[in-house]
Amino acid sequence: MIPYGRQDISEDDIAAVIDILRSDFLTQGPTIERFERMVAEQCGVRHAVAVSNATAALHIACLALDLGPGDLAWTSPNTFVASANCALYCGADVGFVDIDPVSWNLSVERLAERLAEAERAGRLPKVLVPVHFSGRSCDMAAIGELARRYGIAVIEDASHAIGASLGGQPVGACPHSDCTVFSFHPVKIVTTGEGGVITTNSDDLAGKLRMLRSHGITRDRSLMRQQDPAPWVYEQLDLGYNYRMTDIQAALGASQMDRLSPFIQRRRELAARYGEVLAGLPLTLPQSEGLWESSWHLYVVRLRLEAIGLTHRAAFEALRKAGIGVNLHYTPVHLQPYYRDLGFSEGDFPQAERYAAEAITLPLYPGLKEAEQDYIGETLRSLLT
Repeated sequence: MIPYGRQDISEDDIAAVIDILRSDFLTQGPTIERFERMVAEQCGVRHAVAVSNATAALHIACLALDLGPGDLAWTSPNTFVASANCALYCGADVGFVDIDPVSWNLSVERLAERLAEAERAGRLPKVLVPVHFSGRSCDMAAIGELARRYGIAVIEDASHAIGASLGGQPVGACPHSDCTVFSFHPVKIVTTGEGGVITTNSDDLAGKLRMLRSHGITRDRSLMRQQDPAPWVYEQLDLGYNYRMTDIQAALGASQMDRLSPFIQRRRELAARYGEVLAGLPLTLPQSEGLWESSWHLYVVRLRLEAIGLTHRAAFEALRKAGIGVNLHYTPVHLQPYYRDLGFSEGDFPQAERYAAEAITLPLYPGLKEAEQDYIGETLRSLLT
């Protein structure tokens, strides 16, 4: 089976982890700060805060922006459930904004319409979570302008997008958002095993995030309420969580970050080659990039069902039977049983639903061989024509 995604672990990565296992710090040591600096430098941002996973990152980003009961957060329905769940963890309500039919990201046009409607209804979201689906940035300048106009905080969910850029500026620089969240799961572009990072230019927000990831505890004397605290004293100032990353994870991540550029280059080469291999087939391919320089976490095609005489499921199962580990990213979040129980239903977000009825994620990762890519193309050609 050719998987849809796979980590790429080098001997240097293994050596970096072994070095930590032989060191004095397995967690809460200096390697975490080194990894954070590498991510911050890559993104051109003031702060990077490492946590145990991207779901934890989204959760404490919402908390740090004071999202809570009675508040509302909006995100895209075309995402993993964590992009919506993070608001529910805070006791807030969740809504969605339909996707653009070309980019498959959150639609700026629909966002503008929904914000105007929400303002008239007196129920604006407090937080917006745009998702950079498959590694392609949302139109953050337009989203940021709308957010400023309506007084909304913005968390970029860039779980797919480390190494991506828009107009030459790295995703994660946060010129149009309060913060950005990255994922380092094994199928992502860079891995720490499990892990996440939040980037921000706000000193205050970074301080809140660091406290929330570690039980709400501080040892910073300038923040303590005691006067002249004893050397052993720490204070819990907030209800935080144990969302810390380990030095073992950070060592792997730091080693992987050294190869971010070749990882991205290879993904872009394979994505361009897919365009050649799949040319002429009854498929809608990902849009050419222009100003958007995708990190190509995923390569998603859409079946032109009216032209192939197959159902979505039949095509998917035939590819799996042929040893191609295709996947679907994503079933729209609002159609998950839990969210149906909250009142969402089919027809709420038609573009996301139409997309999910046609989409198939093809294998894409640096170790994918060109012969395997040719086989994928040949199998699709045989199946669809």
